[in-house]
Amino acid sequence: MPTYDYQCEACGRTYEVRQRISAAPLTTCQYCQGPIRRLLAPAAFILKGRGWYVTDYPSEARKKAVESEKKATEPAGGSSTTSSPTSSSAPSSGTAATSTKD
Repeated sequence: MPTYDYQCEACGRTYEVRQRISAAPLTTCQYCQGPIRRLLAPAAFILKGRGWYVTDYPSEARKKAVESEKKATEPAGGSSTTSSPTSSSAPSSGTAATSTKD
């Protein structure tokens, strides 16, 4: 059940009441029977479990900073697209995987 904050207009007390969502708001103070009003309160937000880090939901400023760091660390000239001779896509003649059963 949610907790609602109420403030009395007569005595000035502020207190919490646990009520069902479907219940009608209270109208009289439980201490002095004066008129009360329901206050807006922030919702309870509890993080449970593993993996709640600042990097999980980065802000736009953080995304831009990460992108600028990536650009600064990339090698000049776009040499990252060239492949080395040892990483060719075709297997060499001596390393082809074959299976023979006797």
